[in-house]
Amino acid sequence: MRYRLLADALVVFHLAFIVFAVGGGLLVLARPWVAWLHVPAALWATGIEFSGALCPLTPWEQALRVDAGQAGYAGSFIEHYLLPLIYPAGLTPRVQIVLGAAVLALNVAVYAVAWRRAYRRRLAAPGVA
Repeated sequence: MRYRLLADALVVFHLAFIVFAVGGGLLVLARPWVAWLHVPAALWATGIEFSGALCPLTPWEQALRVDAGQAGYAGSFIEHYLLPLIYPAGLTPRVQIVLGAAVLALNVAVYAVAWRRAYRRRLAAPGVA
């Protein structure tokens, strides 16, 4: 039971990480310090997608499931949990590159807005030459 709960908690954490990596840049618009957490997360997620590698959380979750007496699964976290929600077919390297490019493009756009806002604030601040 303990291993199953750990595996389930790891799935929740993994999903939260993915959501943060994809959309966390939006938090930067309200809280600029979040960039210190988000940039490494987004770079990691993009790198995993572009390389076609498995996130280390996936085999860890599978091992916990096996330890819990459950069957593990083949493939990645995205293939097992997210693709059935989004696509009827399996994840291909081409789809992974598209997903990685989408994460990168979204975050570059959000950071461009955040940097522009910070620059304008700096120009508007009194005493700035």
